Amino acid sequence: MRYFRYLLILAALGAAFSAWSWWSARPPKVTVTEAFIGSAADVVYATAVVEPVNWAKVTSILRERIVSLCGCEGMVVQKGDQLAELDSGDARAALAELEARQSLAKSESERALQLLERRVISQHLYDRAQSELIQVNAVIAAQTERLRDYRIVAPMDGVVLRQDGSVGEVAETGDILFWIGQPKPLQLVAEVNEEDIPKVAARQTALVRADAFPGQDLTATVSRITPKGDPVLKNYRVYLDLPKDTPLHIGMTTEINIVTLEKPETVLVPVAALDGQRLQTVSSSNTVETITVETGITGNRHVEILDGLADGDTVLLPFRDDLSDGQKVEPVAEGTPE
Repeated sequence: MRYFRYLLILAALGAAFSAWSWWSARPPKVTVTEAFIGSAADVVYATAVVEPVNWAKVTSILRERIVSLCGCEGMVVQKGDQLAELDSGDARAALAELEARQSLAKSESERALQLLERRVISQHLYDRAQSELIQVNAVIAAQTERLRDYRIVAPMDGVVLRQDGSVGEVAETGDILFWIGQPKPLQLVAEVNEEDIPKVAARQTALVRADAFPGQDLTATVSRITPKGDPVLKNYRVYLDLPKDTPLHIGMTTEINIVTLEKPETVLVPVAALDGQRLQTVSSSNTVETITVETGITGNRHVEILDGLADGDTVLLPFRDDLSDGQKVEPVAEGTPE
């Protein structure tokens, strides 16, 4: 009886070992996909801001208190229309003082002329009186011209896109108080990395994405590139024209992909299938073979294969370092449930 029990145990162990050996020798399952024909595009990514093509920033060239504002944000203005006025009290007081000096200098000049005609004074004294009058007149002209700077006026015809500052605040020199421009046409102003700028050229199309319009296919066209880059930020400014019917608003931020090269029909595989220039194919007998290919355009999801692979070839996804050439595998199509 005991001998029979030992035989049963040995048989069970043998069956378990046989099952384990069969399972160990079973080819590993691998995910595969097929190379396919599709469109490949080489793009340059950048961020951009929507701006009018024709516009101006209006600043103060004086540090003075604001005494009046037009309150015309969003309104149409003409070139020369007053937008704001700065406190000119001190400047007008200085002008009044100069005008008093002018009156005195004029009287002195007239009196000197009379004395010169009567030969009471010399020509030199008359010339000095005349010179003082000329100097005062010149200073008055300069002060009168300076008073114009206290009136901030529109530099162009357009719409007041934005107004900053409040009455009573001190306008610092260079502070932007108004943005004036024409609502149409609009453009994108992008900052492109200096490494990518050699690929960018005029008339290229850019795909535009804006958070304000999710899901909408927006486009722009490269119009020009600034000749000089920023050596600190290492980028170049690129201007892109927007279509007339664009829904974008002035000041919106966008992300753009400038299409620098596009191939409508080329062989593509997923990026994860590649290890540098290598990828693994699966033959009709389900064995692995590592091959070297020539790649072209590399996108976020797919890579163009220029040579070494054909449409419909089966490749491993992702690349498997643990598999050797000639090894048997059990391919499972991408997306197939286990």
